[in-house]
Amino acid sequence: MEECFFDATTVDPLDSGFTPIPEGDYEVVIVKSTNKPTKTGTGSYLELQCQVVAGEHAKRVLWARLNLKNPSSAAVEMAKRELSSICHATGVLRPKCKAELQNIPMIVHVVQVEGRNGMQNEIKGWKAKEKAAAPAAQPAAPAPSTPAQPTSAGGRPW
Repeated sequence: MEECFFDATTVDPLDSGFTPIPEGDYEVVIVKSTNKPTKTGTGSYLELQCQVVAGEHAKRVLWARLNLKNPSSAAVEMAKRELSSICHATGVLRPKCKAELQNIPMIVHVVQVEGRNGMQNEIKGWKAKEKAAAPAAQPAAPAPSTPAQPTSAGGRPW
């Protein structure tokens, strides 16, 4: 009998990272966007891979799928509305290509839903990241006062 080079029964496996993140708002950027055919082959969808960029769940990945070509006009309308939300969140209102939406910080609202393999995350909203407020204007410092100097003729300074 041949000896195996590794016995996985003796070592705990790494956490797969597939547990959903808690529901809430997260700062993300789109890191990859791909057009893919639907399973039925009757349409295609835009798959967006988003990465959380801040907080406890930084580097976690979320996906959104937009059915932009589909026999269901309702599915296409919903996908277009979601894409419009993404465009408004990124500030790119007329992208020439999907790559123009990448690497722009925005806020997404994440929920947990029951999927085929248990609980999973779903993005339910997109909004622009609030800009940092400009520092409040400081009042101008008063000009230093200098006492009036008498003129050389002993007259008044004015």
